[in-house]
Amino acid sequence: MSSPAPTAPARPRVVIIGSGFGGLFAAQRLGKADVDVTLIAKTTHHLFQPMLYQVATGIVAEGEIAPATRVVLRKQNNTAVLMGDVFEIDLKNGVVKSRLLERVTETPFDKLIIAAGADQSYFGNDQFAEYAPGMKTIDDALELRGRILGAFEQAELSDDPAERDKLLTFVVVGAGPTGVELAGQIAEMSDKTLKGTFRNIDPTQARVILLDAAPAVLPPMGPKLGKKAAQRLEKLGVEIQLNAMVVDVDYDGLVVKEKDGTTRRIESQCKVWSAGVQASPLGKQLAEQSGVELDRAGRVKVLADLSIPGYPDVFVVGDMMSVEGVPGMAQGAIQGGRYAADCIKNELKGQTPDQRKPFHYHDKGSMATVSRFSAVMSVPIPGTKKRFETEGYFAWVGWLALHLVYLVGFRNRLNTLINWFFAFSTRGRTQLAVTEQQVYARTAIGHLSELENKPVYEVEGESAGENDPQDTETPSKTDTKAS
Repeated sequence: MSSPAPTAPARPRVVIIGSGFGGLFAAQRLGKADVDVTLIAKTTHHLFQPMLYQVATGIVAEGEIAPATRVVLRKQNNTAVLMGDVFEIDLKNGVVKSRLLERVTETPFDKLIIAAGADQSYFGNDQFAEYAPGMKTIDDALELRGRILGAFEQAELSDDPAERDKLLTFVVVGAGPTGVELAGQIAEMSDKTLKGTFRNIDPTQARVILLDAAPAVLPPMGPKLGKKAAQRLEKLGVEIQLNAMVVDVDYDGLVVKEKDGTTRRIESQCKVWSAGVQASPLGKQLAEQSGVELDRAGRVKVLADLSIPGYPDVFVVGDMMSVEGVPGMAQGAIQGGRYAADCIKNELKGQTPDQRKPFHYHDKGSMATVSRFSAVMSVPIPGTKKRFETEGYFAWVGWLALHLVYLVGFRNRLNTLINWFFAFSTRGRTQLAVTEQQVYARTAIGHLSELENKPVYEVEGESAGENDPQDTETPSKTDTKAS
């Protein structure tokens, strides 16, 4: 009697949460490994976030910085891509739960790489988001583009000088790289691209304000480069207001608290928030289950090998990890994702977790654009503790080259290069189309959610009260939601 043939051991199941820099580069690193990879993300694309402000100001199209994740990974036969918002990580049972609409999917794992990124932080004032969207997603960028161009369109129709001033005042909260880049591009758009395109208003008279509670522009890049960036912004006409903390935001403006405690109000319909980040709430779940510490922004204080205490097969990378000396930038996420993938590959070769070399971050420098032909750049000098700092045209060319290299896909690089050529050599921008839905979708969805969460009798009662008293028909639950 013959015995059954032995079955080959199942391949390790690697689950990656997030399709940003950390998640995508980890998945690509495991493309030829003897593992089964499942990448779960709440969007269908990989977002090149450093160029998101260029979508918001009409320089590039969203598709050029957000290629479809499935297309990027289609040649990796060992990789599956699932769409869903991960809402629970069960470390004990090795299961990740994600939700897409009303469908809940449970995905088991042997190895887990968490690269869920970070959201915009309003420092406990989440209600500000309705009036001052952040800059973290494609939806944010498209909404902001609609708000910027919509403000000019409304001003063109207004005969009230005070209303025009409010509509043509643009406020950017946060003087970090995103805030500086966005403020500079709004100023350039109004001064160059839109010049002469309206008949009742002069777009060049638009007021652009850059606010920050900090005492300097671009604090992480040092006082020298921060001062150079501020000078360039002021030359463009941007008003820089430092030591100014935003304490309230509404539809028509915002309230600012000065260093001396006094407050003042700025009338502005179009505001954008780029003042802070907050790590994914999944970090809190990890802390509750493993005892790992979190920092003030909710980032996970990982071990030297980017794993968490008691779970050597669970890695946290990107904006979710807190490692001294590693900034929340693309390079940190890329290197962290690749490191975690290499740990998994080395384990297949027999390496044990205690034999892992600690994660070492290679600082390749930092950059920020201010306007066309102007940027600031800080790069470490190998073998020394000094840094090479420069600003102007040379730094701007370096910024362009570096971002082209890290864009995913040759076609995206080519299209971006073409758009840059026309945007920077002429006054034209190719991506200025906006729709009303892009501007008001956030409010509409929020209102719909409120209606769905109300008791049926309450919603029906409110709707019926708005009808003609002689109308005896009560709208159905479905009709009420649709309205």
